[in-house]
Amino acid sequence: MAAFLLIWSPKKWPWPELPDIARRVKAGEAVADVWGCGTARGLLPGDRVFVHRVSQEPKGVFASGWVTRAPYEVPDAASKRGYRLCIDFVYDFLTDAHKEVVVTRDELRAHPFSVQTWDAQMSGTLIKPVAEGALEKLWTARTGRRAANPHTGSGTAKRSKPA
Repeated sequence: MAAFLLIWSPKKWPWPELPDIARRVKAGEAVADVWGCGTARGLLPGDRVFVHRVSQEPKGVFASGWVTRAPYEVPDAASKRGYRLCIDFVYDFLTDAHKEVVVTRDELRAHPFSVQTWDAQMSGTLIKPVAEGALEKLWTARTGRRAANPHTGSGTAKRSKPA
């Protein structure tokens, strides 16, 4: 299993539905979503994703989930390529990041998180193993949710090729 960073900028996308979606996830509903993944093509079903709020406070990680569909092309006339890459994933935790985050940007500046570039310009960045392990541990402590991969029933996934 690999873990990837997805980016949300409220300046680019206000996401007014977020509070309702967060309530549904908290109630135990399996909520699926589609997210752009930049130029990254290495995300596979079963990979872990964390969503990081950037550009406006509160900055930090506020959601997690599991990839359910590898990157695919979606027509996008505004893109130089004429398409953008997206993944499908399902949330296992989501809080209303209009109000709060689970792990703040300031916390991500400290070791061992500081080995990772958190302020990526686009989604799809691979989270380094040392940062991912520490993030998963802190995430579990704060959310009360232990990572369990829906594809394998455990915290690991079988990868057919490296990311």
